[in-house]
Amino acid sequence: METKRFTIDDETAGRRIDALIASRIPELTRNHVQKLLEQGLVSCNGAVVSKGSLKLKVWDEVSVQIPEPEAMSVDPQSIPLDIVYEDEDLLIVNKPKGMVVHPAPGHSEGTLVNALLHHCGEQLSGINGVARPGIVHRIDRDTTGLLVVCKNDAAHISLSKQLSDHSITRVYECITEGVIKEDGVIDAPIARNPSDRKKMAIVAGGRRAVTHYHVREILKNKYSYIECRLETGRTHQIRVHMSSIHHPLLGDTVYGRAKQPFATEGQVLHAGVLGFLHPRTGQYMEFSAPIPKYFEELLEKLRG
Repeated sequence: METKRFTIDDETAGRRIDALIASRIPELTRNHVQKLLEQGLVSCNGAVVSKGSLKLKVWDEVSVQIPEPEAMSVDPQSIPLDIVYEDEDLLIVNKPKGMVVHPAPGHSEGTLVNALLHHCGEQLSGINGVARPGIVHRIDRDTTGLLVVCKNDAAHISLSKQLSDHSITRVYECITEGVIKEDGVIDAPIARNPSDRKKMAIVAGGRRAVTHYHVREILKNKYSYIECRLETGRTHQIRVHMSSIHHPLLGDTVYGRAKQPFATEGQVLHAGVLGFLHPRTGQYMEFSAPIPKYFEELLEKLRG
């Protein structure tokens, strides 16, 4: 385990301890810093610090213990990937419906990470305390569309920072219940649902979440085909936000009706556009993926 220490001077006094650590140790993302705080691996003047909001004072001594990355107990699997773009630093994958992004209890096989380990071998980043995941951001199992995967830590750090700065372009297409008459913005904090930890909810004191939505089309005067542009990227953000204004996503049995009118196998949601600055060249790159067949067929049915 590596230990890094800093002494606070006039220039760094007044900063939050999580922000200071992330700036002083660039290989750590803010999420990884939060995990270290939760694990009791950060101290100030010899006392363990658990909250990232601690404001630092001149002459404070900060110590950070960084464990070695955990080895992944995940096997590579030869699973077909729809790769939209690939170079020495990253690749863009169009994820199909039903595929889990990262292994979890009950999903140790058939995930995107299993497929990536087979496709990339050792060429995946090791950020966030786990060896070679490559995953910068996730989308739900039943959401389709674009994900960026990093092949090295430098690319991962760059993309993670762009996510934190809200400078990555992420546009989703979805169908909601009910008629949405005009475009709008939902700015409502999201956190774990206090009464059901498996779900997210709008909670006072949660992390700020902002969704911009644009109405593309009204379908049968009963549903809305909309485009959502994420300013932030919280877990289940679009699903929670649209449900909060009484327009849950069609097919979403978690945040919408338990009994759905169409067999969509989960929410009708597609990550169609992804744009960012390339971590090596600094050039802006933008990628798009058409809606999948089931989505297209449902649109045609609702237009008929």
